[in-house]
Amino acid sequence: MFGRLNDSVAALTAVGSELLAGRLIGLEKESLRVSIAGTLSQRDHPTALGSALTHPNITTDFGEAMLEFVTPPFADSRDTISFLDDLHRFTARRLDGERLWAASMPCVLDGERSIRIGEYGSSNAGTMKHVYRKGLGLRYGKSMQVISGIHVNLSWPEAVWSALAGQEGAATADSQFVSERYLHTLRNVQRYGWLLLYLFGASPALCTSFLNGQTNGLDRWDDNTVYRPFGTSLRMSDLGYRNSDKAPVRADYNSLDGYVASLRSAIQTSWPAYQQLGQQSGEQWTQLNTNMLQIENEYYSGTRPKQIADQLEKPSTALARRGVAYVELRTLDVNPFAPSGVDIETIQCIEAFALFCLLHDSAPFDSQERARIDQNNDAVANFGRDPSLQLADAHGLTRPLPDMANELLTAMATVAPLLGEAHTLAVDAQLDKVRDPSLTLSGRILSAMEAGKSGFYDFAMALSEQHDLQHRQQAVSDEREAQFQAAVEQSVVQQREIESGDNRSFEAFLADYMASE
Repeated sequence: MFGRLNDSVAALTAVGSELLAGRLIGLEKESLRVSIAGTLSQRDHPTALGSALTHPNITTDFGEAMLEFVTPPFADSRDTISFLDDLHRFTARRLDGERLWAASMPCVLDGERSIRIGEYGSSNAGTMKHVYRKGLGLRYGKSMQVISGIHVNLSWPEAVWSALAGQEGAATADSQFVSERYLHTLRNVQRYGWLLLYLFGASPALCTSFLNGQTNGLDRWDDNTVYRPFGTSLRMSDLGYRNSDKAPVRADYNSLDGYVASLRSAIQTSWPAYQQLGQQSGEQWTQLNTNMLQIENEYYSGTRPKQIADQLEKPSTALARRGVAYVELRTLDVNPFAPSGVDIETIQCIEAFALFCLLHDSAPFDSQERARIDQNNDAVANFGRDPSLQLADAHGLTRPLPDMANELLTAMATVAPLLGEAHTLAVDAQLDKVRDPSLTLSGRILSAMEAGKSGFYDFAMALSEQHDLQHRQQAVSDEREAQFQAAVEQSVVQQREIESGDNRSFEAFLADYMASE
């Protein structure tokens, strides 16, 4: 079933066991700040955490209360998790009368008015970030934007590209070769990403306040909770943030040129529904423009090819100039049982999954396959633990999810030894979840709610309190504490320097940015 996978594994194995030692993995994890009562914080971003505009590791996402923790990339995922844990410990001790929400789906919301859009100061760069978020709220609603998730950033070392280039008879592993293989990887991540929703989806239930008291076709758990009995990730269902419900944007993953061109077209093409919303209300900016996408980051996808952008360089420009440097996997829910939202076994399994996606054959997409991918993802997000669920395979035939999941995990077990024994064990551990869906994260969440006779709020609130206490009690090393505190102080200085250096109007700044290529 998996083509030349064994040949690719053999080619890498022949080079040596240290071939993958230079890989890098980083995490971005979102968390809502909540009051002791479990309502969304109405306070400003804490000054003790520095500037949300310039801090390299602690910023905000859509909302002022939506923290985003960003780790540097590490060669060992255990170091990545350790850094993320330390960020949580550092932050918890600086939240006065607040804590971090332990789940992907939001805490108690008091309508859209309770969601403050992120503030980034008076600079043009900060204003652009704020107006962009105002546009997101205007286009999609603010509630959808405060669903939290985890993004996994992965890159493979030069030695891997050289070995694969040699296997394929390529003259060299140049930027074009590397970019093509990263796009190759992302197509497979999309083809088989339903497996991650099944194994690690952690949002089968949510608070009715998210839906303004409605059920939206979900089942009632109690007066304040709705759920899907076999759901895995409502975050990744049609309840989540999708462009397809608005402007019909579809990125081209068949080539880097196609990907860049498709996003550039979307950020340059006006869309009637957004024209009606208007770009300004009086002197207040309401969105950056009225195009299909304000900027590339608005395009929601479970995967993205990435290149490190220079200051105020568009993501598409960075990709066009320097090719793909790493890939971003964006479908992972926050694990409410893990103090920092994710555990090492999950990350090691995702590393093995990504390596499988790199080494397995990956034909270009066509429209029929894209439709099958969407159908499989929707089915697993909403009904993944249903014993009768059937998914569409590469030939368009429907087959039981367990059969397809076992085949994928068997293939992942072939590549996992290249990463290490721990990764092999992590992949093997997932087989039990295929045999018994109650062992999945979504199954465990509903079981815990049933055992505790609690709804979503009480379940998530109890874990939020537990994790907060743990983070406050566990010490951060003196070296790491000093590193984080220095970053706080430096970020404040950097924001002031940026604001004092602005000498153009926001209109001119935005026009220059949008016109840049």
